Amino acid sequence: MTAVLTPLRARVLLVLAVLLATVAPAAPTLATAPVPPPAGAAHSSGAEVVEVTQVADRQVDVSVRSTALGGRTVKVRLLTPDGWNPDDRRRHWPTLWLLHGCCGDYTSWTRMTDVAETDSLRDVLVVMPEAGWNGWYSDWWNHGEGGDPAWETFHTVELRRLLESDWGAGRDRVVAGLSMGGQGALLYAARHPGMFKATAAYSGSAHPLLNQESVDRIMGLFAGQGNDPLRLWGDPVAQRRIWQSHDPYHLAKRLKSLPVYLSCGDGTAGPLDPPGATSALEADFNRQNHALAAELKRVGARHVTTHFYGPGTHIWAYWERELHASLPMLLAALGVDG
Repeated sequence: MTAVLTPLRARVLLVLAVLLATVAPAAPTLATAPVPPPAGAAHSSGAEVVEVTQVADRQVDVSVRSTALGGRTVKVRLLTPDGWNPDDRRRHWPTLWLLHGCCGDYTSWTRMTDVAETDSLRDVLVVMPEAGWNGWYSDWWNHGEGGDPAWETFHTVELRRLLESDWGAGRDRVVAGLSMGGQGALLYAARHPGMFKATAAYSGSAHPLLNQESVDRIMGLFAGQGNDPLRLWGDPVAQRRIWQSHDPYHLAKRLKSLPVYLSCGDGTAGPLDPPGATSALEADFNRQNHALAAELKRVGARHVTTHFYGPGTHIWAYWERELHASLPMLLAALGVDG
Protein backbone atom coordinates (compact mmCIF):
# COMPACT_ATOMS: atom_id res chain seq x y z
CA MET A 1 0.00 0.00 0.00
CA THR A 2 1.35 3.42 -0.90
CA ALA A 3 2.42 5.50 2.08
CA VAL A 4 0.37 8.72 2.09
CA LEU A 5 1.05 11.60 4.44
CA THR A 6 -1.80 13.90 5.36
CA PRO A 7 -0.69 17.46 6.16
CA LEU A 8 -1.41 16.81 9.85
CA ARG A 9 0.54 13.57 9.89
CA ALA A 10 3.50 15.12 8.13
CA ARG A 11 3.42 17.98 10.65
CA VAL A 12 3.36 15.59 13.60
CA LEU A 13 6.25 13.59 12.20
CA LEU A 14 8.18 16.77 11.54
CA VAL A 15 7.71 17.86 15.15
CA LEU A 16 9.04 14.48 16.20
CA ALA A 17 12.04 14.93 13.92
CA VAL A 18 12.78 18.37 15.30
CA LEU A 19 12.58 17.16 18.89
CA LEU A 20 15.00 14.37 18.08
CA ALA A 21 17.23 16.42 15.80
CA THR A 22 20.94 16.02 15.97
CA VAL A 23 21.81 19.67 16.42
CA ALA A 24 22.30 21.83 19.49
CA PRO A 25 22.58 25.57 20.11
CA ALA A 26 25.35 27.09 18.08
CA ALA A 27 28.78 27.37 19.63
CA PRO A 28 30.33 30.82 20.13
CA THR A 29 31.50 32.37 16.89
CA LEU A 30 35.13 31.65 16.14
CA ALA A 31 37.53 34.23 14.87
CA THR A 32 38.06 33.55 11.18
CA ALA A 33 40.77 34.44 8.76
CA PRO A 34 40.58 34.07 4.98
CA VAL A 35 43.45 32.19 3.42
CA PRO A 36 44.24 31.82 -0.27
CA PRO A 37 43.22 28.57 -1.99
CA PRO A 38 45.99 26.49 -3.51
CA ALA A 39 46.84 26.95 -7.13
CA GLY A 40 44.42 25.09 -9.39
CA ALA A 41 41.54 25.14 -6.92
CA ALA A 42 39.02 25.25 -9.77
CA HIS A 43 38.58 21.71 -11.05
CA SER A 44 37.18 20.02 -14.13
CA SER A 45 34.94 17.89 -11.90
CA GLY A 46 32.41 20.72 -11.81
CA ALA A 47 33.33 21.90 -8.33
CA GLU A 48 35.19 25.14 -7.74
CA VAL A 49 36.63 26.55 -4.54
CA VAL A 50 35.50 30.15 -4.09
CA GLU A 51 36.64 30.88 -0.54
CA VAL A 52 38.83 29.35 2.15
CA THR A 53 38.70 30.30 5.84
CA GLN A 54 40.85 29.18 8.74
CA VAL A 55 38.33 28.86 11.58
CA ALA A 56 40.48 27.27 14.30
CA ASP A 57 43.70 25.39 14.78
CA ARG A 58 43.80 22.65 12.12
CA GLN A 59 40.25 23.56 10.98
CA VAL A 60 39.72 24.98 7.51
CA ASP A 61 36.37 25.75 5.89
CA VAL A 62 36.35 25.40 2.11
CA SER A 63 33.46 27.02 0.20
CA VAL A 64 32.71 25.02 -2.93
CA ARG A 65 30.51 26.03 -5.85
CA SER A 66 28.94 22.84 -7.19
CA THR A 67 27.43 22.01 -10.56
CA ALA A 68 25.65 19.02 -9.00
CA LEU A 69 23.92 21.42 -6.60
CA GLY A 70 22.71 23.75 -9.31
CA GLY A 71 25.64 26.15 -9.00
CA ARG A 72 25.07 26.76 -5.29
CA THR A 73 28.00 27.23 -2.92
CA VAL A 74 28.25 24.99 0.15
CA LYS A 75 30.94 24.53 2.77
CA VAL A 76 33.16 21.64 3.71
CA ARG A 77 35.09 21.62 6.98
CA LEU A 78 38.53 20.01 6.94
CA LEU A 79 40.30 18.90 10.09
CA THR A 80 43.86 18.83 8.85
CA PRO A 81 46.70 16.52 9.89
CA ASP A 82 49.99 17.69 11.36
CA GLY A 83 52.28 18.83 8.55
CA TRP A 84 49.43 19.30 6.08
CA ASN A 85 50.28 21.61 3.19
CA PRO A 86 47.89 21.58 0.22
CA ASP A 87 50.53 23.18 -1.99
CA ASP A 88 52.76 20.14 -1.55
CA ARG A 89 51.39 17.95 -4.33
CA ARG A 90 53.73 15.09 -3.40
CA ARG A 91 51.99 14.36 -0.08
CA HIS A 92 48.56 12.76 0.12
CA TRP A 93 46.88 11.89 3.40
CA PRO A 94 44.58 9.03 4.40
CA THR A 95 41.10 10.43 4.68
CA LEU A 96 38.19 9.99 7.09
CA TRP A 97 34.87 11.30 5.84
CA LEU A 98 32.54 12.21 8.74
CA LEU A 99 28.92 12.72 7.72
CA HIS A 100 26.41 14.77 9.71
CA GLY A 101 22.83 13.86 10.50
CA CYS A 102 19.45 15.33 9.64
CA CYS A 103 18.99 18.88 10.83
CA GLY A 104 22.75 19.33 11.23
CA ASP A 105 25.45 20.72 8.96
CA TYR A 106 29.15 20.61 8.13
CA THR A 107 30.04 22.09 11.55
CA SER A 108 28.18 19.50 13.61
CA TRP A 109 31.04 17.12 14.35
CA THR A 110 33.44 19.83 15.52
CA ARG A 111 30.73 21.70 17.47
CA MET A 112 29.29 18.72 19.25
CA THR A 113 32.21 16.34 19.81
CA ASP A 114 35.89 16.30 20.70
CA VAL A 115 36.93 15.16 17.22
CA ALA A 116 39.27 18.15 16.83
CA GLU A 117 41.12 17.19 20.02
CA THR A 118 41.45 13.50 19.18
CA ASP A 119 45.16 12.68 18.98
CA SER A 120 44.69 9.57 16.84
CA LEU A 121 43.40 11.80 14.03
CA ARG A 122 46.50 13.97 13.78
CA ASP A 123 47.80 11.87 10.87
CA VAL A 124 44.49 11.84 8.99
CA LEU A 125 42.64 14.39 6.88
CA VAL A 126 39.06 14.51 8.21
CA VAL A 127 36.47 15.69 5.67
CA MET A 128 33.14 16.96 7.04
CA PRO A 129 30.99 18.03 4.08
CA GLU A 130 27.71 19.89 4.02
CA ALA A 131 24.86 17.56 3.02
CA GLY A 132 21.78 19.70 3.45
CA TRP A 133 19.37 19.91 6.36
CA ASN A 134 17.74 16.73 5.07
CA GLY A 135 19.61 15.90 1.87
CA TRP A 136 19.95 12.18 2.71
CA TYR A 137 23.20 11.77 0.79
CA SER A 138 21.27 11.16 -2.39
CA ASP A 139 20.81 12.48 -5.88
CA TRP A 140 17.16 13.49 -5.64
CA TRP A 141 14.63 11.88 -7.96
CA ASN A 142 12.66 15.13 -8.39
CA HIS A 143 9.68 13.34 -9.96
CA GLY A 144 11.87 11.72 -12.59
CA GLU A 145 13.71 14.88 -13.62
CA GLY A 146 16.79 14.49 -11.41
CA GLY A 147 19.07 17.51 -11.04
CA ASP A 148 19.54 19.74 -8.01
CA PRO A 149 20.21 18.62 -5.35
CA ALA A 150 22.57 15.80 -6.26
CA TRP A 151 24.38 15.36 -2.97
CA GLU A 152 25.83 11.95 -3.80
CA THR A 153 27.38 13.24 -7.00
CA PHE A 154 28.69 16.33 -5.23
CA HIS A 155 30.41 14.26 -2.54
CA THR A 156 31.62 11.17 -4.38
CA VAL A 157 32.60 12.81 -7.65
CA GLU A 158 33.03 16.57 -7.48
CA LEU A 159 34.34 17.00 -3.94
CA ARG A 160 36.40 13.82 -3.95
CA ARG A 161 38.24 14.82 -7.11
CA LEU A 162 38.77 18.36 -5.93
CA LEU A 163 40.18 17.28 -2.56
CA GLU A 164 42.50 14.74 -4.13
CA SER A 165 43.72 17.14 -6.78
CA ASP A 166 44.24 20.27 -4.69
CA TRP A 167 43.86 19.60 -0.97
CA GLY A 168 46.10 16.68 -0.09
CA ALA A 169 43.47 13.96 0.17
CA GLY A 170 44.73 10.49 -0.66
CA ARG A 171 42.91 7.53 -2.11
CA ASP A 172 42.80 5.56 1.13
CA ARG A 173 39.42 6.54 2.56
CA VAL A 174 36.98 5.44 5.24
CA VAL A 175 33.54 6.89 5.99
CA ALA A 176 31.43 7.23 9.14
CA GLY A 177 28.29 9.10 10.09
CA LEU A 178 25.37 9.44 12.47
CA SER A 179 21.65 9.05 11.88
CA MET A 180 21.03 10.33 8.32
CA GLY A 181 24.81 10.39 7.94
CA GLY A 182 25.02 6.81 9.16
CA GLN A 183 22.80 5.83 6.29
CA GLY A 184 24.98 7.96 4.01
CA ALA A 185 28.14 6.21 5.19
CA LEU A 186 26.65 2.80 4.46
CA LEU A 187 25.24 3.94 1.10
CA TYR A 188 28.45 5.50 -0.13
CA ALA A 189 30.48 2.44 0.82
CA ALA A 190 27.98 0.11 -0.88
CA ARG A 191 27.15 2.18 -3.95
CA HIS A 192 30.77 3.07 -4.78
CA PRO A 193 32.78 -0.16 -4.55
CA GLY A 194 36.43 0.47 -3.84
CA MET A 195 35.99 4.07 -2.77
CA PHE A 196 36.00 3.38 0.98
CA LYS A 197 37.99 0.78 2.88
CA ALA A 198 35.63 0.66 5.88
CA THR A 199 32.38 2.21 7.08
CA ALA A 200 30.74 2.99 10.41
CA ALA A 201 27.16 4.03 11.21
CA TYR A 202 26.05 5.38 14.58
CA SER A 203 22.26 5.25 15.11
CA GLY A 204 21.95 5.09 11.35
CA SER A 205 18.87 4.70 9.20
CA ALA A 206 19.93 1.21 8.15
CA HIS A 207 16.72 -0.24 6.65
CA PRO A 208 14.08 2.44 5.95
CA LEU A 209 11.90 -0.14 4.19
CA LEU A 210 11.76 -2.35 7.29
CA ASN A 211 8.03 -1.76 7.86
CA GLN A 212 5.32 0.86 7.45
CA GLU A 213 6.35 2.66 10.64
CA SER A 214 9.89 3.07 9.31
CA VAL A 215 8.61 4.28 5.94
CA ASP A 216 6.24 6.77 7.55
CA ARG A 217 8.94 8.09 9.84
CA ILE A 218 11.50 8.71 7.12
CA MET A 219 8.83 10.23 4.88
CA GLY A 220 8.08 12.63 7.73
CA LEU A 221 11.75 13.55 7.84
CA PHE A 222 11.79 14.01 4.07
CA ALA A 223 8.92 16.48 4.52
CA GLY A 224 11.02 18.72 6.77
CA GLN A 225 11.20 22.45 5.98
CA GLY A 226 8.07 22.19 3.87
CA ASN A 227 9.65 19.85 1.33
CA ASP A 228 7.64 17.55 -0.93
CA PRO A 229 8.66 14.13 0.49
CA LEU A 230 8.26 12.45 -2.91
CA ARG A 231 11.05 14.53 -4.43
CA LEU A 232 13.78 12.51 -2.80
CA TRP A 233 13.27 8.84 -3.73
CA GLY A 234 9.74 9.01 -5.04
CA ASP A 235 6.85 6.90 -3.76
CA PRO A 236 7.94 3.87 -1.69
CA VAL A 237 5.72 1.59 -3.77
CA ALA A 238 5.74 3.09 -7.26
CA GLN A 239 9.48 3.86 -7.08
CA ARG A 240 10.37 0.78 -5.06
CA ARG A 241 13.61 0.17 -6.95
CA ILE A 242 14.88 3.64 -6.11
CA TRP A 243 14.06 3.11 -2.44
CA GLN A 244 15.79 -0.28 -2.39
CA SER A 245 18.86 1.19 -4.07
CA HIS A 246 19.13 3.62 -1.13
CA ASP A 247 18.37 1.09 1.60
CA PRO A 248 21.54 -0.40 3.16
CA TYR A 249 19.72 -3.65 3.97
CA HIS A 250 19.11 -4.23 0.25
CA LEU A 251 22.77 -3.44 -0.48
CA ALA A 252 24.19 -5.82 2.11
CA LYS A 253 26.02 -7.97 -0.45
CA ARG A 254 28.00 -4.92 -1.54
CA LEU A 255 29.16 -4.38 2.03
CA LYS A 256 30.14 -7.95 2.90
CA SER A 257 33.85 -7.59 2.05
CA LEU A 258 34.31 -4.37 4.07
CA PRO A 259 34.86 -3.79 7.77
CA VAL A 260 31.49 -2.46 8.98
CA TYR A 261 30.70 -0.96 12.38
CA LEU A 262 27.05 -0.65 13.46
CA SER A 263 25.91 0.82 16.77
CA CYS A 264 22.58 1.95 18.19
CA GLY A 265 20.64 2.31 21.41
CA ASP A 266 17.14 1.00 22.04
CA GLY A 267 15.46 4.37 22.60
CA THR A 268 15.10 4.17 26.37
CA ALA A 269 17.01 6.29 28.88
CA GLY A 270 20.63 5.23 29.14
CA PRO A 271 23.65 6.31 31.18
CA LEU A 272 24.19 9.44 29.08
CA ASP A 273 20.52 10.55 29.09
CA PRO A 274 18.42 12.57 31.53
CA PRO A 275 16.06 10.38 33.57
CA GLY A 276 12.96 9.29 31.72
CA ALA A 277 14.20 10.18 28.25
CA THR A 278 12.85 8.17 25.34
CA SER A 279 13.33 8.21 21.58
CA ALA A 280 10.97 6.50 19.16
CA LEU A 281 13.41 7.35 16.36
CA GLU A 282 16.27 5.52 18.06
CA ALA A 283 14.02 2.54 18.80
CA ASP A 284 13.09 2.37 15.11
CA PHE A 285 16.72 2.66 13.99
CA ASN A 286 17.65 -0.02 16.52
CA ARG A 287 15.29 -2.47 14.84
CA GLN A 288 16.65 -1.45 11.45
CA ASN A 289 20.27 -1.98 12.51
CA HIS A 290 19.51 -5.41 13.94
CA ALA A 291 17.90 -6.31 10.60
CA LEU A 292 20.93 -5.11 8.65
CA ALA A 293 23.34 -6.97 10.93
CA ALA A 294 21.37 -10.18 10.42
CA GLU A 295 21.34 -9.67 6.65
CA LEU A 296 25.09 -9.03 6.58
CA LYS A 297 25.60 -12.28 8.45
CA ARG A 298 23.29 -14.10 6.02
CA VAL A 299 25.22 -12.90 2.94
CA GLY A 300 28.54 -13.96 4.44
CA ALA A 301 30.03 -10.75 5.79
CA ARG A 302 32.92 -11.55 8.12
CA HIS A 303 34.10 -8.13 9.23
CA VAL A 304 31.04 -6.74 10.99
CA THR A 305 31.29 -5.21 14.45
CA THR A 306 28.06 -4.40 16.26
CA HIS A 307 27.55 -2.47 19.45
CA PHE A 308 23.85 -2.55 20.25
CA TYR A 309 24.26 -1.11 23.69
CA GLY A 310 20.68 -1.26 24.95
CA PRO A 311 19.46 1.84 26.80
CA GLY A 312 20.35 5.03 24.96
CA THR A 313 18.55 7.68 22.92
CA HIS A 314 19.31 9.71 19.79
CA ILE A 315 21.87 12.19 21.16
CA TRP A 316 25.44 13.30 20.54
CA ALA A 317 26.91 11.88 23.74
CA TYR A 318 26.50 8.37 22.35
CA TRP A 319 27.76 9.26 18.87
CA GLU A 320 30.94 10.80 20.24
CA ARG A 321 31.51 7.65 22.29
CA GLU A 322 30.85 5.41 19.30
CA LEU A 323 33.19 7.39 17.06
CA HIS A 324 35.99 6.69 19.53
CA ALA A 325 34.98 3.03 19.80
CA SER A 326 35.07 2.60 16.02
CA LEU A 327 38.26 4.58 15.33
CA PRO A 328 40.62 1.60 15.83
CA MET A 329 38.77 -0.28 13.08
CA LEU A 330 38.60 2.73 10.77
CA LEU A 331 42.23 3.71 11.25
CA ALA A 332 43.40 0.12 10.81
CA ALA A 333 41.65 0.07 7.43
CA LEU A 334 43.65 3.19 6.54
CA GLY A 335 46.89 1.69 7.77
CA VAL A 336 47.20 4.37 10.45
CA ASP A 337 48.26 3.67 14.03
CA GLY A 338 45.45 4.73 16.38
